[in-house]
Amino acid sequence: MKKLTAVLTALFIHAVFLPPAFAQDGKTALVPLASVDDFSRGEDGWSFGLGFGVEYETAYEGSDEFGLEIEPAGGLQWRNGDDVFFFAGEALGWRGVRANSWLFEALVGFDEGRKESDSDDGRLAGLGEQDEGAELVLQARRAFDADWRYWLVGRVVTGGNGNLGLFGVGRRFGDQIDGTGSELNVVVVVHDSEYANNGFGITSAQAITSGLNETRLSGGLRSVGINYNFRDYLNENWQIYGEALFEYFSTEVRESPIARSSYEAEIGVGVIYLF
Repeated sequence: MKKLTAVLTALFIHAVFLPPAFAQDGKTALVPLASVDDFSRGEDGWSFGLGFGVEYETAYEGSDEFGLEIEPAGGLQWRNGDDVFFFAGEALGWRGVRANSWLFEALVGFDEGRKESDSDDGRLAGLGEQDEGAELVLQARRAFDADWRYWLVGRVVTGGNGNLGLFGVGRRFGDQIDGTGSELNVVVVVHDSEYANNGFGITSAQAITSGLNETRLSGGLRSVGINYNFRDYLNENWQIYGEALFEYFSTEVRESPIARSSYEAEIGVGVIYLF
C-alpha cells in the first residue's frame, strides 16, 4: 500500500506542476477537458486507445471497506468534425460540440449491480444480489467562453433502478488544446425514491434475512461531491490519466443501515496506448 501511495503521489505532482513534455501541439481535441477521452489527435476518422487503470475505492455505495481494482481503459472512436461516436468497454455513445460552448453526450452503459460478496466483512449478508442493468446517460456542459475555462454541467442517469441527476460547476487548469491538463468539478447529486432505495433501502423481506432494520428512503438530495481529473502525454502514443473523487452523503442516506460510512471516495490512475 505504501508503494501504491508513493506512485499516486508522484503522478499527481507530475500532472499538476510539470508541463506536458509531449503534448500534441496543434492537435485540437473535441473539447480541451481532461475528463473527456479523445484519441483523435484532432483528425477525423477512426481512432483507438487501449490500456488499463488501477483504482482504490469503496467496495460498494456506503461501504467503509476499501479495495484495489484493475479495469480496462480506452476505447474505439470515430470522429467527424464536432461529433464523436465511441465504444468503451460496456458503454456505447455519442458526444458533440455545438456553438463552441455546448458539449452534449448520450450513452448507453451498465450499472454493475451489487453482490453480497462485495463486503468482505459480511455486511451485505441477507440483502440478496442486485443484477447488472442497462442505463441511459444524458449530459450537457455549457462553457462560459470558447476557452472552456469554466462551465456548468448537468447529467441525468435513468434505467430500471430509477433516476439520478447531477448538477455542478467546473474549472479547467492549463492552456493545452489537446485534452491534457487537469480540471475540478463541484457537484450536487439528487435521486428519486426508486434509485435511493435500490442503493440504500431495505425491504421487509431483506430485514428478516439480514437482521437490519427495514428502511425506506424518499427522493431528494443524495450527496455533494468534488472530483479532480488529469491527463498527460508521456510520448507520442502513451497517455496517462487519473481521477480523485469524494462524495459526502445526505442525512437521509447516512441514516440507512447500509451506509456504514458518511462518504464515498475513489482515487485511480491509468495508462492508454494510442494506436
